[in-house]
Amino acid sequence: MTLTIPQERNLMEKQSVIHNTFVIERNYPHAPERVFAAFADPAKKRRWFVDSRSHDVDNYEMDFRVQGKEHFCFRFKPGVPVAGLTCNTDSTFEDIVPNRRIVFVSSMTIADKLVSVALGTLEFLPTDKGTDLIFTHQGTFFEGSGGPEMRQQGWKTLFDKLLAEGLQ
Repeated sequence: MTLTIPQERNLMEKQSVIHNTFVIERNYPHAPERVFAAFADPAKKRRWFVDSRSHDVDNYEMDFRVQGKEHFCFRFKPGVPVAGLTCNTDSTFEDIVPNRRIVFVSSMTIADKLVSVALGTLEFLPTDKGTDLIFTHQGTFFEGSGGPEMRQQGWKTLFDKLLAEGLQ
C-alpha cells in the first residue's frame, strides 16, 4: 500500500515552526505603580522600548486599554544582519490589571513576511525593595525570525534599558 500525501501537505512540511516559552525575571527598586507606568504611558514606553541606535522609527502608536492596539514600525540601520529592511510589530492588549498585570498578543513581520506570533504576560509583584517583574513569553517562530534565543536576548536587553531609561 502506497500513501500519497497531497501537495499542500508537502508544502506545509517544508515550513519550519519553532514553539518556545521563556520566563525573564527582573527586580526594580521602584514601586509597582512606577514600573507599570513605564509600560502604560506611550511616551515613557517609546523611550525604552522603541527608540534604539540599531533602527530608525517610522511610526509608533499605543492605545493602552483592553483590546487597544500598539503598532511599531522601524527600519534597521547599517551594521545589523537585516539592514535596510522594515519591521512591523502589532500587539493587542488582552488583559490589563493596573499595577499588577498586562497580557498581550503580538505579531512581527520583517519585509512584510510574518516571522513570529507571541503571547506575553507581564506580572508586577510588590516587594519590600520595589517590584519583581515576571515576564512570560510564549512564541511561535517562523523562518527568518532569528529564533527564540534572539527574542529572549532582545527582551533581556529591553528590561535592562527599562531600568536605565524607562523609570527615570
